[in-house]
This record gives sequence, C-alpha cells and structure tokens, in this order.
Amino acid sequence: MTTAVYPGSFNPPTVAHLEISQATRTHFNVDTVVWAVSRVALAKEEVVRPLFEHRIAVLEKVADDFGWLEIQVTEDQLLADIALGYDLLVMGADKWHQIQDPVFYQNDPALRDSVLSNLPRVAVAPREPFDVPPELELPLPATLRSVSSSEARSGSTSLMLQAAQEFDIATGAWTDIGRYERWLTEKTD
Repeated sequence: MTTAVYPGSFNPPTVAHLEISQATRTHFNVDTVVWAVSRVALAKEEVVRPLFEHRIAVLEKVADDFGWLEIQVTEDQLLADIALGYDLLVMGADKWHQIQDPVFYQNDPALRDSVLSNLPRVAVAPREPFDVPPELELPLPATLRSVSSSEARSGSTSLMLQAAQEFDIATGAWTDIGRYERWLTEKTD
C-alpha cells in the first residue's frame, strides 16, 4: 500500500487541492493521500482565523467523502520532517521554489541539499508563474494552475470545496472575519 503526503494549510480547501490529490492517486498509483496540516505552518505563523480546530473540522468533513483521503495534524513544520515515512511528497510549484531557498536551512546551501536529498519521491503541481522540473510535474488541467486559497478567501467561494463553502456561509470564516468573530462570541455565550 502506497501513501502520499500533501502538506498544506488548506485555508480553505479548494477544488485544486482535491484535484491535485486525485491526480496523485491516478498518476502515481497511490492508495492513500494524507493532507498534513501543521499546527503552526512555517512562514504562516500569523494565521489565527479561522481557528485551527474549525479548519481541521472542515478538512475532516471533506475526507469523510473520500475513503482514500486522510487528515493528519502535525507539530512538524519542515516538509522533510512531515514527509518522513511516506512514499511520495506532494506540493505546489510555489512550495517547491520555497524549499529551494537556503534561508530555511540556516542560509547553508549544503544543508539544504542534504535535507532535500532525503525527501521521498516528489510530485509538484504546476502553478503560475513558477517553473517545475518536468520529471517532477504532476499532470493537471491548466485551469487549476491559478486556483489559490487566497483567491477563495477574497470572495471566489466557488473555488472552495463544499464543506468549506457551507462553513463559510454559516459563519463567514474565510470571507467575513467580522461575522466569524461574532459567530465565535455567540457560540461561547
């Protein structure tokens, strides 16, 4: 049985996240895809809304509809640590370029190269404007290359997966933080 790990914040989960996961299963003959979410995502430490517990609940609701999809919460932040024990590491082209930056390795290119050499097999989802090494590229429809969680949070809610859309409609979690804050207050009163 082969398992791929797809680390991310999934804030919110989008149609691209799901399509990337499905393409991973098909293209690499993977049995299980794990969406790994760091409690505190590297370079996204300031994300506090929606609450982590609410984001995880939405992801678990998504996973309930797909027997091959699992959600894992991790304390790890570095992809190399998150990927330990998996057969395949999945990431977007933006993340691929980010992990090449020596700043994440004490500004030491040799340390970076050592860490990256220990990664399992890697699949990279194309994303504009980043280039992807052809041997790592996950085949995806070109229409998904510009889909982002940032765009979904900015009001393109059709990019969100249904569970995220429903939670956002009920609470404003991604598109109306003021309403979400009121919802939190009412929930705790």
